[in-house]
Amino acid sequence: MILTKDEILRLIKRKELIISPFYENAVGPASVDLTLGDELRVFTKSKEVIDLKSEVDYKKYTKVINIDNGFSLKPRELVLGITVESITLPEDISGWLNSRSRFARIGLMSHITAPFIVPGVTGRTVLEIYNAGHKTIILHPGIKICQIVFQECRGKAKYEGIFKNQTLE
Repeated sequence: MILTKDEILRLIKRKELIISPFYENAVGPASVDLTLGDELRVFTKSKEVIDLKSEVDYKKYTKVINIDNGFSLKPRELVLGITVESITLPEDISGWLNSRSRFARIGLMSHITAPFIVPGVTGRTVLEIYNAGHKTIILHPGIKICQIVFQECRGKAKYEGIFKNQTLE
């Protein structure tokens, strides 16, 4: 079951769902807008081949940059961003990241391959930002880049994996 605005606000008021910083105007009819932080992890240019049979560490192929002055995302370019907001989900609520339709219409994909946010997680969310359009798109920190949709789970679970408490570092 997808949670609507009233249910999202009820859970936040009861401190069962924590979003920090939280702005009530970010809550839509059935989602919450999330904002882009001030750093990106960009891929370094290399002809190196990544073999998925071996241990893959995305940090080996990327570097962190500050985007206070904006970042030009070229067509067919992928970068990793991170949300300003830290989210703590209860053990019976999961989340799904989605691009905002206003940006999707120009080809900006804010989260391309791993949109599921597991129950019981705490932390900021790393975004896989891709320009599928034909024009360069300027990214700025603080833009409402994506939205999270909350879904009630049957049963409880808690994430304890390697991406617990994510950062771009």
